[in-house]
Amino acid sequence: MAVKIRLQRHGKKNFAFFHIVVADSRSPRDGRYIEQLGSYNPNTNPATIVLNSERALRWLEVGAQPTLVTRRILSYEGVLLRHHLNGGVAKNALTQEQADARWNEWKAQRDAKIEAKKSGIRNSAIEAAKAAKAAEAKVNAERAEAIAKKAQELAAAEEAAKVEAQQAEETAVETAEEETPVEEAPVAEAPAAETQAEA
Repeated sequence: MAVKIRLQRHGKKNFAFFHIVVADSRSPRDGRYIEQLGSYNPNTNPATIVLNSERALRWLEVGAQPTLVTRRILSYEGVLLRHHLNGGVAKNALTQEQADARWNEWKAQRDAKIEAKKSGIRNSAIEAAKAAKAAEAKVNAERAEAIAKKAQELAAAEEAAKVEAQQAEETAVETAEEETPVEEAPVAEAPAAETQAEA
C-alpha cells in the first residue's frame, strides 16, 4: 500500500483551508485517511500552519511520501531537515548533539524571518493607514475650502441683490416724485374764499 502525506480540502468556495493527512494514495482526496497531522490555512498572511512534527517525522521515517505542497510545508516547518539530520546520526556522520544544534540554529533563523515578515506587514499596514488618513484630511480641507468659497459667492450675490434692490427702490421713489403733480392751487383758493365769506 502506497502511503502519502497530502492535503485534504475543506472550507467554502474561494476560501479553502486544508487538513494535512496521511492517507492511502488510492483513496479520494477528501475521503478516508489514516491519520490527521495538522492543518494549513493559506488565507492568512503569513499562512497559518499547525503541524504535529513528531508524527510527521515518524511517518517519513517509515516511508510515507509527501506530495509537492506538503513537502514544502514540511520543509517550512523543519521536518525534512530533522529527517535529514536523523539520517546523518544513523550513519554516524554527526552526533545527536550536533544535529540538535544545527536544527536549533535553523529554527532560530526561521523564526526571525517570520517575525520580520510579520513586523513588515504590520508596519506597511500602519503606513497605509497614515497615508489614507492624510489623503482624507486633504480631501476634507479641499471640500471645506470649496464650501467656504461657495458661501462667499452666495454672500456676495446676496449683497449685490440687496444693493440692486435699494437702487431700484431709490429710482422708483425718484420717478414717483417726478410724475406726481403738485396741487397747491386749490389749497390757496380755499382761504381766499373763506376771507370773502367773512367780509
